[in-house]
Amino acid sequence: MNNTALHRTPTIRPRLCVRFVAAVHVALTALSATAGAQQLEFTPYRASGIYDLSERVGWAVATAPGQEAPSGMYRYTVMRDGLAVIDSGTFELPQQRATIETSLDRPGMVLVEVQPPAGNGEFRGASRAEVGRALLGAAVVPARIEPSAPRPADFDAFWDAKIRLLERVPAEPQLTPGASDRPEVEYYTIRMDNVDGAHVYGQLAKPAHGAQLPALLILQWASPPYPLRREWVTDRAAQGWLVLNVQPHDVPTDMPQAFYDALPQRIKNYPTIGQHSRDESYFLPMYLGDYRAVEYLASREDWDGRTVVVMGTSMGGQQSIAVAGLHPKVTAVMVNVPSGCDVTGPLHGRAAPYPTWDVTRPEVRETARYFDPVNFASRIEAHALVGIGFIDETSTPAGIWAAFNAMRGPKEVVSMVDSPHNHLATPAQQRAYVERAEQWLAALARGRSPLPGRDRNE
Repeated sequence: MNNTALHRTPTIRPRLCVRFVAAVHVALTALSATAGAQQLEFTPYRASGIYDLSERVGWAVATAPGQEAPSGMYRYTVMRDGLAVIDSGTFELPQQRATIETSLDRPGMVLVEVQPPAGNGEFRGASRAEVGRALLGAAVVPARIEPSAPRPADFDAFWDAKIRLLERVPAEPQLTPGASDRPEVEYYTIRMDNVDGAHVYGQLAKPAHGAQLPALLILQWASPPYPLRREWVTDRAAQGWLVLNVQPHDVPTDMPQAFYDALPQRIKNYPTIGQHSRDESYFLPMYLGDYRAVEYLASREDWDGRTVVVMGTSMGGQQSIAVAGLHPKVTAVMVNVPSGCDVTGPLHGRAAPYPTWDVTRPEVRETARYFDPVNFASRIEAHALVGIGFIDETSTPAGIWAAFNAMRGPKEVVSMVDSPHNHLATPAQQRAYVERAEQWLAALARGRSPLPGRDRNE
């Protein structure tokens, strides 16, 4: 055998409803000034990326058939939960094969960074996130990953009080009709009042000839500010949904891009606004605006009185988990790589999730805990679909697993073993979640459970 054993660290197999992306080969390309595409292949010991405690987590390394890889010494670093370095090593090419191995003795994520020989700075992994390096991911008994800290003792009381405050502010919805470019769909922009003089801006669309419709709330990522595209709601309305898409900031939805570009830098740095106080945090009116959006959909005469689905990606996923934990009328939550999960993780050996609050500062840490999706998750009894990227360095996967594990309703996770954050991923890396989300929406629109053998009304 020409294998070079590099390291051993554990793995897991969770006992839960999990959908895996079978990534038999993670092909990593390198570009050279004198050659065309060059490839390495990292073949995981388990295509699922999920291992047991103390089981060998590993990858076989080889050049892709018919390809060349840069010759020389490759260096790798193995991290537990994306932060704590637990091993490192090297392997040298050309040689027929090498291996990277590790193991974990407790539940967690494994992240491996591979760097090419010196002078190969254009070495590129399988996504835009990996320029100059390759990333590999695995999970060890992820069904047992827990939040790094308990939620605040007065968490429920705090949010109950804030919702009562919101309820004292009339919504005063203002609908403005607009062209949908679909004869079978009605389209509007909407503005509603929020706490402290703030507003909720969004888009609403519905079938032109339909009553008693299932409701869909779409929550958006937040950075940088941008206009909402009309087809994000009209396409869903054409599928039979009463759909509302909410702008995460207190700005109109349909201005030219130059308007958003000219917004004050303060808004563009929104996570830092009010980070010293839970009563002044930028996320307080954001989450309450999401709650108001659910209330508005449920108040409409054309709602079917039964189905409210909330969905979002990244910061939209963070908001979706929060509102699903706050509002009892949410019947399903669908989130892809939700941000903000387990904000205290860096104090316990886990990489920080976006928005990367400085939780070493006591006042920031205490504020952030009231907006951490992990602390809303245990309140969720609705159906839940959660997409997790194993090499995501923005929405770090250990915290998302902790949130998923805390959810109390019927749930399913989509493990995207070779996917970074959504905006850095290829369509293939995100396909498993995208396809499963469409299947969920199709079932939920018919009032059915998206999980085999289970009816939502059970």
